[in-house]
Amino acid sequence: MSTPPAPSDEDRLHALVDGRLPPADAAAARAALGAQAVADADAWQGQRAELRELHAGLLQEPLPAPLAAAAERLQARLDARRAWWRLGGLAASVLLAFLAGWLGRAQLDRNAAPGPALAQAAPLQRFAHAATVAHALYQPEVRHPVEVPAAQQEHLVQWLGKRLGRPIHAPDLHETGYELVGGRLLPGDGGARAQFMYQRAGGERITLYLGAVQASAAGPAPAASAAETAFRFEHDGNTSAFYWVDQGFGYALAGNLPRAELLALATLVYRSL
Repeated sequence: MSTPPAPSDEDRLHALVDGRLPPADAAAARAALGAQAVADADAWQGQRAELRELHAGLLQEPLPAPLAAAAERLQARLDARRAWWRLGGLAASVLLAFLAGWLGRAQLDRNAAPGPALAQAAPLQRFAHAATVAHALYQPEVRHPVEVPAAQQEHLVQWLGKRLGRPIHAPDLHETGYELVGGRLLPGDGGARAQFMYQRAGGERITLYLGAVQASAAGPAPAASAAETAFRFEHDGNTSAFYWVDQGFGYALAGNLPRAELLALATLVYRSL
């Protein structure tokens, strides 16, 4: 077997400066290297020690605000992606469970009609679930959180109202510290849905999701349920929503906020609409 080549003087010099040599090898390197090389090594080691001492305080300083904000945005995106996959898996499991139950019921009684409570709950639950998923997907976005910015609010509400088939407006939440960021068009059951996004100074965002809520295919909804519903609460992962129906039109205010705070905002939105 061939023996590996001996390290060059330059390699030994750098190893000596970096402190990578055992004491015996360091002493041998000093003896083998010339006096000038040893003097250079000592000078470099001194410079290294001074630089470390000069910047030692940086290790104790807090992370700069821009870097901390960037780290928080990255973490929020990762959390949103996890929530998206988790919610997608949850939706699939719910669908499978529903189909299994429905097929089992059909085998027991092919002529039985679905109960009115289940028939009316399903469209609202799908509406609320879509609102929380849309919030989790878009609220972490930095460059493209909305399709149309708040600076074009008049165009935004006209465009969305035309697509939803009725006049709409973006509630003014200025008194709560939330300012309109803008909005976007989204797909929904049987038609278009809209999403308005708001943000306050601390970076917290809430979204208002709205659109027509279709009656169940099993039959028309009872008049009271079709016209209006009380506030209902939905919680998916880190996202919560209060949602309601008024004259067949659904609204859901979603955010990563405590329940009481989100309820107060939903009440304000309801009154402004």
